[in-house]
Amino acid sequence: MNIPMKKNIKLFFSGLCLMGALSGCSEGFLDEEVLDSYAPEVLKDRLGFEAAVIGLHYQYGTMFTTTDDQTIRGVWQLGTDIAYAAAGRSNGDARPHFDYEILNSTDNAARKIWGSYYRLINNANILIQSTSGGQVAGVTDEEMAVFRAEAKFFRALAYNNLVTHFGDVPLLTDPLSAPKTDFVRTPVSEVDNVIVEDLLEAVAALPQIGDAPADGRANQEMARQLLAEVYLRKGEDSKAEAQCTAIIDGGRLSLVRDRYGVKANDPGDAFSDMFIFGNQRRSQGNTEGIWVLEAENPADVTGGSSGAPQQRRIWVSSYHDLPGMHPSDSTGGRGIARMRLNNWVIYDLYDDNDMRNSKYNLKRTLYFNHPDTKYDAIRGQEVPYGEDAEFTLEDGSTVKIFQADTIYKYVPYTLKWGQYDPRDNFGWGMWKDFILMRLGETYLLRAEARMKQGNLSGAAADINVLRERAHADMVSANDIDLDFILDERARELLAEENRRKTLVRTGTLVERAKRLNGEEPLAGGALETTNGLNENHLLMPIPQTEIDLNKDADLGQNTGY
Repeated sequence: MNIPMKKNIKLFFSGLCLMGALSGCSEGFLDEEVLDSYAPEVLKDRLGFEAAVIGLHYQYGTMFTTTDDQTIRGVWQLGTDIAYAAAGRSNGDARPHFDYEILNSTDNAARKIWGSYYRLINNANILIQSTSGGQVAGVTDEEMAVFRAEAKFFRALAYNNLVTHFGDVPLLTDPLSAPKTDFVRTPVSEVDNVIVEDLLEAVAALPQIGDAPADGRANQEMARQLLAEVYLRKGEDSKAEAQCTAIIDGGRLSLVRDRYGVKANDPGDAFSDMFIFGNQRRSQGNTEGIWVLEAENPADVTGGSSGAPQQRRIWVSSYHDLPGMHPSDSTGGRGIARMRLNNWVIYDLYDDNDMRNSKYNLKRTLYFNHPDTKYDAIRGQEVPYGEDAEFTLEDGSTVKIFQADTIYKYVPYTLKWGQYDPRDNFGWGMWKDFILMRLGETYLLRAEARMKQGNLSGAAADINVLRERAHADMVSANDIDLDFILDERARELLAEENRRKTLVRTGTLVERAKRLNGEEPLAGGALETTNGLNENHLLMPIPQTEIDLNKDADLGQNTGY
């Protein structure tokens, strides 16, 4: 496989030293003797351990901030039950994951995902091994246990995602110390044993949220939430429920029910407040954020982001292409609509009074806002939606709006990824934190665990906690099944969760994608859905590059590729 090869290991770690992510690295790391080693030496001081842990957080963050291919974030949403692709706007890494007929073993997205997680695993293994190397000056036994627990959390996270998306995968629990070309795939059940063992240790050793060295560092609640998801995937539903209950009853977190933060006195609602720049972190008032991956504009904080995140450009419509429209804060900044919410989400998913469907969360109506004096006559007027219209300006020129603009220019879109910086009107990067886990999902995970155990009234009670916050209609036990819970996850976690992972984990990808997203191109092919999807696509292909490099053993391939 790619990642264990000597050249890549060497370049990755020297790169981290140069970037300062491993600030404990010394110039000796570049000496010939060390470069000839297959893996770095065991960490030997406090700075090294702290830098290694921060390096894991940094490395995981790069998966959200890459611009290697702007479409890759769409892999987790397109080809599921919530989003269409406007023709031509996702013709990169994402395309085979909704145009399934062209998905094969040479898939770029699968190769990148596989490699990223195995790099994370190898670095976690190095840190885990180093914590067993005896006493380190300046590091207490309790601190060493936390370093080890953070590494185990990231190793479990990586393996959970790998087995969910690829099935059986090679299991590595020690750093690679020599070139290896005879990897074999380990059954999911055996990998799961390591995942659970790692997370149980993480739960025991990590500090509770609020007590971690920094807001963004791993905490006990993060480990519990991930463990609950793993238990659900394994069918150990009572154990999943117990982990969720420990978070909910732990006293450290609460749902955001009231306005707060930097725009508390502006029009808005409590749900939308969580996704406003300056409001997302625990220290900024977000009482339900369990894991917030922090990011800053590199123009303000050196190294504030590991890349130029594309989430806004992917999710927000390309409204700036309409005459008379201009990127702005209220419209969420500049998007290019590499994905378009499908009709089920736009028209059928929400109750009319559901806060999560409010104009502060789902942008449905635009008003001409271009600052050029040319548009004075129409500025502030509503932009017609889904119809042809023409406006005459004072200079006699016209502004034309077309029904076809609803393909990608003027479509309802989530504001969760909205962000606007007047210094960057083009909006190349989205400089905003990433909410990766929050208490709203904990209730949904517990509802799923209770439903699977037959406790439908308990599941309804959990869902009603969220619906009460959203001012949506209450539900009863008779309403609860897996489909309803997945619907509620879309209502609550739209554009936050990895939708593909959720549907693969629950075995519902094929049925829901075909039923709610369709299988035929829409609007004369201008909108693309889920071509060629079948049960084989629940798993991604094992990357062909890994199979070819593994010359002394057979990695095998998933069915259908």
